Amino acid sequence: MPDVGNISSEDRVQWIYASTTNEQLAERYDEWAKEYDDDLENTFVWLAPVRGAEALASRVAKDAKILDAGAGTGLAGVELQRLGYSDICAMDLSEGMLEEARAKGCYNDFQQMALGGPLDFDTDTYDAVISTGVFTPGHAPPSSFVDLCRVTKPGGYIVFSLRPDTHLELGFKEQQDALVDSGAWSLVEVSDPFAALPKGEPDVMHQIWVYRVN
Repeated sequence: MPDVGNISSEDRVQWIYASTTNEQLAERYDEWAKEYDDDLENTFVWLAPVRGAEALASRVAKDAKILDAGAGTGLAGVELQRLGYSDICAMDLSEGMLEEARAKGCYNDFQQMALGGPLDFDTDTYDAVISTGVFTPGHAPPSSFVDLCRVTKPGGYIVFSLRPDTHLELGFKEQQDALVDSGAWSLVEVSDPFAALPKGEPDVMHQIWVYRVN
């Protein structure tokens, strides 16, 4: 495995996308954790956490219990705290990323686990879920939505970012539509496409999706 310090900021994202297992993905994020915030905020200008947090805040009460699924170093948690939220759980498959999230002081719970299968949370635990930058190549699969619906209370919201090409090509559209058809959730809003990494990947569009759990 190459030393992440020898990989350019621009190439680190592609290096992450190329992960083939959760174990490899966790290892690579552990290596990247210390440089992650600087790369995402300064080299790429990562906008999805801000957009996602604002979409959640327009619908969810400030005393809500929130799961940040795929929290990484906690960039979405920072935005949620700025907007008045304090009961937030950071969940991520990388312990290195969770260590960085702990240092930010915006979470009151930390759980190391991966999306894609059953989560070790009780049914109807959370009032809302936010997940930014997680449903992307080499990361959490479309099946993740099934258990996110389970752990979210009826009437709660699931807010996530997703690339339009990923939505159409990697099975996300089919899974999202299947959960609508089964009555598990209802689509509330999908944003217009925007460049979530305007400096690093200006031609790659993202959207913010908002669903209400039934």
